[in-house]
Amino acid sequence: MSCFKHSRTKANRFLALFLFLLLTGCWASSGPEVVVYTALDEEFSQPIFEDFTKTSGIAVRSKFDAESTKTVGLANAIVAEADRPRCDVFWNNEILLTLRLGRKGLLDVYRPKIADRYPAMYCSKDGLWHGLAARARILLVNTWRTPKGQWPRSIADLTDAKWKGRIGMAKPLFGTTATHAACLFSAWGDARAGEFFDKLKANEVKILSGNKQVAQAVSRGEINFGITDTDDAYEEIQAGRSVEIIYPDQGAGQTGTLYIPNTLAVIKGSPHAAEAHKLVDYLLSPQVEARLAEGPSAQVPLNPDVTVEPPIKTPRTIRAMQVDFEKAAEKWEEVAKFLRERFAL
Repeated sequence: MSCFKHSRTKANRFLALFLFLLLTGCWASSGPEVVVYTALDEEFSQPIFEDFTKTSGIAVRSKFDAESTKTVGLANAIVAEADRPRCDVFWNNEILLTLRLGRKGLLDVYRPKIADRYPAMYCSKDGLWHGLAARARILLVNTWRTPKGQWPRSIADLTDAKWKGRIGMAKPLFGTTATHAACLFSAWGDARAGEFFDKLKANEVKILSGNKQVAQAVSRGEINFGITDTDDAYEEIQAGRSVEIIYPDQGAGQTGTLYIPNTLAVIKGSPHAAEAHKLVDYLLSPQVEARLAEGPSAQVPLNPDVTVEPPIKTPRTIRAMQVDFEKAAEKWEEVAKFLRERFAL
């Protein structure tokens, strides 16, 4: 009986010590952290987060998107959590949804000094978002199925009747395809952009689930060419497929090739604002953009201090389409309505 009383006394003392430590906060946290909702693929972003933790001592808790929903799921989570934000930093692999969150008042102002090094087109005037590491919207052509003399040179070639039923694009309501559509309506005006998409429908463009699927369909010869992103196209080239990247609209008087950046934004009411600022500073650093340029996705650095040249042509070497991304975001709701009606999406 005495042994039982002794054990119970020790247990009570341990419980009392545990409660004391818990209440005084000694066990409340293992250190500083930052929560990131990340649309960039985990294989590319996670090693960068790990290096940030090593250099800063700040742990990164990441939430990644599903390929099937692109960035929509992450953006919807940020909206749903608006009253009690869990996310500190949104790393979007495109820009349209980031700007739409800003228009809802869900982004906080942060102006890192290094952002001044980036081109004005890829930075928010209000300090709500910061662009980096872009992908180009290009045409990928199947070289054995398409005679070289007939290779497309403009996105307008998608509407050429000789390619009817032999062209493709991703569903235009998500990701970079949605951003591209909004940019065309913003830059061209409703009439010209509407006519372009009407002609695409008449030309029986194949609507595929994503840009990767477009690139793969070109590689397999299921379509002659399609519009996709450089990272998905480059993956097919690296795999040795019979495909070629065409940077569209480089001729005199043409609009140029659209480059869509990744974007970083601090969430309004961020639980870890100081840590969020440090992470944004780190991600905008030249070494991170250089790393993304040298990686498998061959993303295009936008900071002029980055000397690494990716295997993808950049705005330094070809004509880039000039666009007001904020204006494109303003038009998105009416653009989305138009696209749903035209393509029965």
